[in-house]
Amino acid sequence: MKDVWNKYLKMPVFIFCALYTLATIVNSVVYLAQGVNEDPSGNWHELDRAVLVLIVTIAFALIRYVKIKNFWLKILIVYVPTMLLVFLYVFLRGLTVELAKSAYRDVFINYTAGFVIVSVVVFVISLIRKKKSASKA
Repeated sequence: MKDVWNKYLKMPVFIFCALYTLATIVNSVVYLAQGVNEDPSGNWHELDRAVLVLIVTIAFALIRYVKIKNFWLKILIVYVPTMLLVFLYVFLRGLTVELAKSAYRDVFINYTAGFVIVSVVVFVISLIRKKKSASKA
Protein backbone atom coordinates (compact mmCIF):
# COMPACT_ATOMS: atom_id res chain seq x y z
CA MET A 1 0.00 0.00 0.00
CA LYS A 2 2.88 2.36 0.76
CA ASP A 3 4.19 1.84 -2.78
CA VAL A 4 0.77 2.76 -4.26
CA TRP A 5 0.66 5.86 -2.07
CA ASN A 6 4.16 6.99 -3.04
CA LYS A 7 3.86 6.12 -6.73
CA TYR A 8 0.29 7.15 -7.62
CA LEU A 9 -1.49 9.04 -4.84
CA LYS A 10 0.99 11.25 -2.99
CA MET A 11 1.44 13.87 -5.72
CA PRO A 12 -2.26 14.06 -6.79
CA VAL A 13 -3.34 14.51 -3.16
CA PHE A 14 -0.74 17.24 -2.71
CA ILE A 15 -1.88 18.95 -5.94
CA PHE A 16 -5.54 18.76 -4.84
CA CYS A 17 -4.75 20.35 -1.48
CA ALA A 18 -2.52 23.04 -2.98
CA LEU A 19 -4.95 23.99 -5.78
CA TYR A 20 -7.98 24.00 -3.45
CA THR A 21 -6.15 26.17 -0.94
CA LEU A 22 -4.91 28.56 -3.64
CA ALA A 23 -8.36 28.82 -5.25
CA THR A 24 -10.00 29.46 -1.88
CA ILE A 25 -7.50 32.14 -0.89
CA VAL A 26 -7.75 33.91 -4.27
CA ASN A 27 -11.55 33.78 -4.12
CA SER A 28 -11.54 35.19 -0.57
CA VAL A 29 -9.15 38.00 -1.48
CA VAL A 30 -11.27 38.94 -4.51
CA TYR A 31 -14.45 39.01 -2.41
CA LEU A 32 -12.79 41.09 0.32
CA ALA A 33 -11.39 43.51 -2.28
CA GLN A 34 -14.95 43.95 -3.57
CA GLY A 35 -16.18 44.67 -0.03
CA VAL A 36 -18.00 41.35 0.38
CA ASN A 37 -17.25 39.90 3.81
CA GLU A 38 -19.00 36.53 3.30
CA ASP A 39 -19.25 34.16 0.36
CA PRO A 40 -22.78 34.73 -0.98
CA SER A 41 -23.04 31.14 -2.20
CA GLY A 42 -21.92 29.69 1.11
CA ASN A 43 -20.98 26.06 1.59
CA TRP A 44 -22.23 24.90 -1.81
CA HIS A 45 -19.64 27.13 -3.42
CA GLU A 46 -16.91 25.42 -1.40
CA LEU A 47 -18.18 21.98 -2.40
CA ASP A 48 -18.41 23.03 -6.06
CA ARG A 49 -14.82 24.26 -5.91
CA ALA A 50 -13.72 20.97 -4.33
CA VAL A 51 -15.39 18.93 -7.11
CA LEU A 52 -13.82 21.05 -9.85
CA VAL A 53 -10.38 20.86 -8.24
CA LEU A 54 -10.88 17.09 -7.95
CA ILE A 55 -11.55 16.92 -11.70
CA VAL A 56 -8.38 18.95 -12.35
CA THR A 57 -6.49 16.54 -10.09
CA ILE A 58 -7.88 13.55 -11.99
CA ALA A 59 -6.74 15.25 -15.19
CA PHE A 60 -3.27 15.64 -13.65
CA ALA A 61 -3.13 11.95 -12.78
CA LEU A 62 -4.26 10.98 -16.29
CA ILE A 63 -1.66 13.24 -17.92
CA ARG A 64 1.01 11.95 -15.58
CA TYR A 65 0.30 8.23 -15.74
CA VAL A 66 -1.34 7.51 -19.12
CA LYS A 67 1.27 6.23 -21.53
CA ILE A 68 1.01 8.20 -24.80
CA LYS A 69 4.29 9.29 -26.36
CA ASN A 70 3.06 12.56 -27.89
CA PHE A 71 2.59 14.89 -24.90
CA TRP A 72 0.31 17.35 -26.73
CA LEU A 73 -1.94 14.55 -28.01
CA LYS A 74 -2.15 13.23 -24.45
CA ILE A 75 -3.13 16.72 -23.24
CA LEU A 76 -5.91 16.90 -25.82
CA ILE A 77 -7.15 13.39 -25.06
CA VAL A 78 -7.34 14.20 -21.34
CA TYR A 79 -8.71 17.76 -21.70
CA VAL A 80 -11.77 17.02 -23.82
CA PRO A 81 -13.42 14.37 -21.59
CA THR A 82 -12.52 16.14 -18.36
CA MET A 83 -13.93 19.42 -19.72
CA LEU A 84 -17.10 17.55 -20.65
CA LEU A 85 -17.18 16.17 -17.08
CA VAL A 86 -16.94 19.72 -15.75
CA PHE A 87 -19.82 20.84 -17.99
CA LEU A 88 -21.84 17.81 -16.84
CA TYR A 89 -21.25 18.81 -13.22
CA VAL A 90 -22.39 22.37 -13.93
CA PHE A 91 -25.47 21.02 -15.73
CA LEU A 92 -26.33 18.79 -12.77
CA ARG A 93 -25.86 21.69 -10.33
CA GLY A 94 -28.17 23.71 -12.56
CA LEU A 95 -30.91 21.18 -11.82
CA THR A 96 -30.75 22.02 -8.11
CA VAL A 97 -30.07 25.78 -8.15
CA GLU A 98 -30.38 28.64 -10.57
CA LEU A 99 -27.02 29.23 -12.23
CA ALA A 100 -25.55 32.56 -13.24
CA LYS A 101 -25.92 33.33 -16.94
CA SER A 102 -22.14 33.13 -17.26
CA ALA A 103 -21.78 29.83 -15.35
CA TYR A 104 -20.57 27.76 -18.30
CA ARG A 105 -18.19 30.47 -19.48
CA ASP A 106 -16.82 30.99 -15.96
CA VAL A 107 -16.26 27.30 -15.35
CA PHE A 108 -14.68 26.94 -18.80
CA ILE A 109 -12.19 29.72 -18.02
CA ASN A 110 -11.46 28.49 -14.49
CA TYR A 111 -11.09 24.84 -15.46
CA THR A 112 -8.94 25.65 -18.47
CA ALA A 113 -6.66 27.80 -16.29
CA GLY A 114 -6.30 24.98 -13.77
CA PHE A 115 -5.72 22.47 -16.54
CA VAL A 116 -3.00 24.63 -18.09
CA ILE A 117 -1.25 24.97 -14.72
CA VAL A 118 -1.40 21.21 -14.17
CA SER A 119 -0.18 20.53 -17.72
CA VAL A 120 2.79 22.85 -17.27
CA VAL A 121 3.68 21.14 -13.98
CA VAL A 122 3.58 17.70 -15.61
CA PHE A 123 5.56 18.96 -18.62
CA VAL A 124 8.27 20.45 -16.41
CA ILE A 125 8.44 17.26 -14.31
CA SER A 126 8.82 15.14 -17.45
CA LEU A 127 11.58 17.44 -18.79
CA ILE A 128 13.48 17.22 -15.51
CA ARG A 129 13.18 13.43 -15.48
CA LYS A 130 14.38 13.18 -19.10
CA LYS A 131 17.41 15.37 -18.31
CA LYS A 132 18.25 13.30 -15.23
CA SER A 133 17.99 10.04 -17.14
CA ALA A 134 20.03 11.45 -20.05
CA SER A 135 22.78 12.65 -17.70
CA LYS A 136 22.98 9.22 -16.04
CA ALA A 137 23.46 7.48 -19.39
